[in-house]
Amino acid sequence: MMIKNPVLRGFNPDPSICRAGDDYYIATSTFEWFPGVQIHHSKDLVNWHLVAHPLNAVKYLDMKGNPNSGGIWAPDLSYADGKFWLIYTDVKVVDGMWKDCKNYLTTCDTVDGVWSDPVELNGSGFDASLFHDSDGRKYLVNMYWDHRVYNHNFYGICLQEYSPEQKKLIGKPKIIYKGTDIKYTEGPHLYHIDGMYYLFVAEGGTTYQHAETVARCKTIDGEYETDPNYPLLSAWLEPKNKLQKCGHASLVETQNGEWYLAHLTGRPLDFSNQPIREREQHAYCPLGRETAIQKVEWKNGWPVVVGGRAGLTEVQAPDLPEQKWEPTCPIKDDFDGDTLNINFQSLRIPLTENIATLKARKGFLRLYGKESLTSVFTQALVARRWQAFNFDAATSVEFEPETFQQMAGMVCYYNTENWTNVHITWKENVGKVIDIICADNGVFTMPLEGNEIVIPENIKTVHFKVEVRYNKYYYLYSFDGENFTKIPVVFDSYKLSDDYIRGGGFFTGAFVGINCVDISGTNKPADFDYFMYKELE
Repeated sequence: MMIKNPVLRGFNPDPSICRAGDDYYIATSTFEWFPGVQIHHSKDLVNWHLVAHPLNAVKYLDMKGNPNSGGIWAPDLSYADGKFWLIYTDVKVVDGMWKDCKNYLTTCDTVDGVWSDPVELNGSGFDASLFHDSDGRKYLVNMYWDHRVYNHNFYGICLQEYSPEQKKLIGKPKIIYKGTDIKYTEGPHLYHIDGMYYLFVAEGGTTYQHAETVARCKTIDGEYETDPNYPLLSAWLEPKNKLQKCGHASLVETQNGEWYLAHLTGRPLDFSNQPIREREQHAYCPLGRETAIQKVEWKNGWPVVVGGRAGLTEVQAPDLPEQKWEPTCPIKDDFDGDTLNINFQSLRIPLTENIATLKARKGFLRLYGKESLTSVFTQALVARRWQAFNFDAATSVEFEPETFQQMAGMVCYYNTENWTNVHITWKENVGKVIDIICADNGVFTMPLEGNEIVIPENIKTVHFKVEVRYNKYYYLYSFDGENFTKIPVVFDSYKLSDDYIRGGGFFTGAFVGINCVDISGTNKPADFDYFMYKELE
């Protein structure tokens, strides 16, 4: 049996892996998408399924107004003392000399249960994780942010003891590791193995120079020695490797004593017609940063990635019984249930009944028109990840706009500055029409200007479809749900990637979904009958 990488496809970065008995869990970053933190479950490290979004209420995570790529950075999931411990960072400022953030802790007996009220820990830096030592003591490690313009921002890795009884950090924080010449030392995870403390850190930044470095020490707060063969993991020197951006890793030991490493990776669109040395200008990953798993062996007291530090797409699986899972999302969701499918998320805030509801009309998802796709406050948007390079998605919508300020339809979305939206709206002297708005790094265009598609007066339902074909995608519409007409506008997939967008926050991935906008402020509703997502590979 082989592990086929990436195991978590499409925008599942910064994996934190842990084992609880015979069960394995990976927590990944969700940034501004709500609910916060994705947790996948496996029995064999091969087959994974999405089981929880633990931060599902404002008491855990209040992201209203958070910037693009703010919110949840690099959660840490661990299992100790018969329960799960989740550390998470909420980043409030992304660009500039500061990264204003707070680190929190919440616990639960099961990953899909009700998590405890969060404990605020510190705000000295992001990527915090909790280490449970063999003597019962617990320690928080996080990268330490230096805002001084004459220093490198990534000051080092900070260690501080945590008291479960007092529910706070105790003692003084101490910098235990400054990193290597790769710089950008972050994402720390501590392990106690065979009498040595091993510190795993991400380095190089989360693009193509990304790496994972290991250091060790006999005492938890002593002077850590860097692996002389660092980095443990990086694809930077192998530009043709199918897995790129490899780094930000965490370690797990199976019940049979085998070791595996879960790590961040990205799969760029083909750029073979461009010079390899210019890959960062020409290599784009519209599926975002994903999660892969590598096998690890120990040599001379140091971990080594089996098959080479660049990472393999196929890895020997552990000696465990295979456990497959049913898909967590149907190809076609008819909105017949009482809750939205677990694969759907919203932006920044929970979908309260005055934004989205399955109760107003049986078998429909009703969205009440809210703010525009450029808002960081209240959007009526429901979306899921692009998880394949080739797929179809479709929906149908009933909407009766009375002004051009009201729009409802389908969206392919990266952030508030990068998206395309096909929708029903209203135009003077015409009535209901289909139109498209595009945002390209904050530059807005309407490619159907003067050629909007008129919706016949007897038509109440419009079906929209998007066909994503590797490096291109386009929208289609239908008035009967069977015969679709392609809208003659072609879009580039790469423009919905970390590698294309501007600014200091470029950490998510492409989503496809449905939305309703009413900037007139009257909350005009739109009813969506289904959402279809079908991968073609």
